[in-house]
Amino acid sequence: MPRTVYCQYEKRETEGLDFVPWPGELGRRIHAHIGKNAWNAWLAHQTMLINENRLSPRDPKHRAFLEAEMEKFLFGGGAEKPAGYVPPTAD
Repeated sequence: MPRTVYCQYEKRETEGLDFVPWPGELGRRIHAHIGKNAWNAWLAHQTMLINENRLSPRDPKHRAFLEAEMEKFLFGGGAEKPAGYVPPTAD
């Protein structure tokens, strides 16, 4: 039986993550209060941020930026899109 959590991102009971996805207190908070669907939404948003802003996950400044955006996205009601971002169109 999967673990369930009240997801603060989706505002409903949902299937919880199987593991702590990030080190430290933020990772434990995500594990306790974020569901799998919300985490997958963050991963897609993070990929967009990395690509649009040309970030390197190895750069400490870029990691700090992504961590702050992760917290805003999952717990703060959403994160901003990069300046000039145009979503892909279905052709």
